[in-house]
Amino acid sequence: MQRFTAERDAATPDELWLTAHPPVFTQGQGGKPEHLLRDIGIPVVKIDRGGQITYHGPGQAVAYLLVDLARRGLKVRELVSRIEQAVIDLLAGYGLRGERIPGAPGVYVGGAKIAALGLRVKGGCCYHGVALNVDMELAPFSAINPCGYPGLKVTQLRDLGVADGWEAAGDKLLAQLTRQIEQ
Repeated sequence: MQRFTAERDAATPDELWLTAHPPVFTQGQGGKPEHLLRDIGIPVVKIDRGGQITYHGPGQAVAYLLVDLARRGLKVRELVSRIEQAVIDLLAGYGLRGERIPGAPGVYVGGAKIAALGLRVKGGCCYHGVALNVDMELAPFSAINPCGYPGLKVTQLRDLGVADGWEAAGDKLLAQLTRQIEQ
């Protein structure tokens, strides 16, 4: 992502990448080490996105947005809102009500976080993105203050009755993200 963003020019098309990661905690630029509550053998990787600490693991759909904000006339806050709306629209397609919580980026269902997001913007272009909990082991979240919030509950699509795996849900997420970015 960093190399793609550093090497892109005005003609480079935007890209959306979908993946799942092996178990890893990622700590954003402003991340405070005290938000890692205990060592459970999962590596902590410091990265250059915004935000605190979160967990990524198998069964989570991670969408990376490599978008030229300047070319699209988007501001960061507007992009964050559009990413959240993409997740909310995805959840609505499953019959679930997603919501925003002021001052706490991401998407929540019943007060529990289902999608975390963190971005980095350089030269008018963004990278990093959004992680949607689909069908994963949630226990590692108990070893951190997710996104810097002590006691924050997390949830996932499987626990809300959705049978799609991470790839199917991720493909639907990419479609919603594309729709939001293309507006």
